[in-house]
Amino acid sequence: MGGVRALLPLIPGVIPFGLLTGVMAINMGMSPGTTMGMTLLFYSGSAQMVALQLLHNGVLPMAIVVTALVINLRFIMYSASLAPHLHALPRRWTWPVSYMLSDQSYALCTLKLSSGELGRFAHHYYAGTAVSMWLCWQVSVLAGVYVGASIPETWSLGFAIPLSFLALLVPGIRNAASLGAAVVGGAIAVLAVNMPYNLGLVTASIGGVVAGLLIESARKSPLTTTLARDIEGEAP
Repeated sequence: MGGVRALLPLIPGVIPFGLLTGVMAINMGMSPGTTMGMTLLFYSGSAQMVALQLLHNGVLPMAIVVTALVINLRFIMYSASLAPHLHALPRRWTWPVSYMLSDQSYALCTLKLSSGELGRFAHHYYAGTAVSMWLCWQVSVLAGVYVGASIPETWSLGFAIPLSFLALLVPGIRNAASLGAAVVGGAIAVLAVNMPYNLGLVTASIGGVVAGLLIESARKSPLTTTLARDIEGEAP
């Protein structure tokens, strides 16, 4: 239940995203069944939205598949980060929780898993966030399919999407490495926003990770440690 409670504050930012996805699919002429089938298959809001846009523009199917895969490359980094903590689980656990991996679940769990504070209940906490997020997304898209079109544009639902990701980002900035990764990744994302096939997202992710690693390595280098000790020794 801890994972479910941790995810609850993020739900208001997920619902508008799902509503917009459902509305967009129906407006393109997709049936409710096809829309929900796509939602179950993709389970990636950003990739699904881009795929819908490319379908609307008549892009070749192979290009759509490749674009979706590129956008979801970040999940490889997420999986590599979580694997040391969850790899010992049996397949009846690893397969479903791998499918349900999301930005929200990763952001909520990665720091707690790294610190070891969850102990032997770590996989239950992760599963709570993952299942809750999956259900929220599916229900939100379904609501968008059937009632989203009646929501007035003055509600500006799209504005809630970046706010939900900011809510994930800010609590995770706990040291210089995470701050550097956020600043560099955000800057690259802005500068690379017009890159084809949404490669800006992947480039920003990789740039942020590299920046964080470099800053962390610099902090742990012998020279930096020695300088820090000298400064502390000179302090009154």
